[in-house]
Amino acid sequence: MGYSSDVTDKEWGIIEPLLPIKKKTRPPVWTKRQILNGILYQLKNGCNWANLPKDLPPYSTVFWHYKQWCEDGVLDKIMTELHRRVREQVKKKTTMDNSNHD
Repeated sequence: MGYSSDVTDKEWGIIEPLLPIKKKTRPPVWTKRQILNGILYQLKNGCNWANLPKDLPPYSTVFWHYKQWCEDGVLDKIMTELHRRVREQVKKKTTMDNSNHD
C-alpha cells in the first residue's frame, strides 16, 4: 500500500545519495526511504506525528529523523537539489520552445 506522498524510484535515486551515511552498529529496522515517506506523509497531510498510519515507521522514529535532518541541513540540501533539477528542466524546455519558434 502506497501513499501519494511516497517517493518514486526515480525520486529516491536522486534523494538517497543526499542522505547521511550512519555508522552501522546493527541492522536498521526501517529503511531511510520508509522514514522519508513517513516525513513526507506528515508534511503533506498535516496530521499529528502520532497519527501516522501504522504501516509507516513509528512516529517517534520518523520525528527523530525529521528533527536530525532539519538540524543537519539534510532536508535543505534535498530541496536545493530538487529545485536545481526543476530549473534545469524548465530551462531546457524553454530553450527548445524558443528554438521552435524562430
